Amino acid sequence: MRKYKHVVQYYETDRMGITHHSNYIRWMEEARIDFLDQIGWNYAKLEEMGVISPVTEASCRYKHTTTFADEILISVSVEEFRGVKLKLRYRMEKADGSLAAEAHSEHCFLDKDGKIIRLDKKFPEFFRTLSELAAKEQEA
Repeated sequence: MRKYKHVVQYYETDRMGITHHSNYIRWMEEARIDFLDQIGWNYAKLEEMGVISPVTEASCRYKHTTTFADEILISVSVEEFRGVKLKLRYRMEKADGSLAAEAHSEHCFLDKDGKIIRLDKKFPEFFRTLSELAAKEQEA
């Protein structure tokens, strides 16, 4: 799986020239959308199917500062998937390979009325894809 690349924008930095911490959460969202595209489940396609996937939890550990014009490479992996809840892991590295941040997000799957979807019943192919990715992560 290819890493998602984000270039730090000037407006993402603070008066000290360091990326404001809130932007890392936005980058996670960008990387998650790219990840879903890569595994064949474009987020727009999921929404057309009536699936929404809100964030239920997010955390980020900041390891090294980033600044304007830094290239950040973000890898996304399925840390855990239990059918209803998906936990993703993010590793954000600067172009020189130094670790900028490690993060996690958790998501559930809802229909347009806000009711929890059992992916194994309603969307078994999507369920299978996420289950296989979670199993590969457990083996690594």
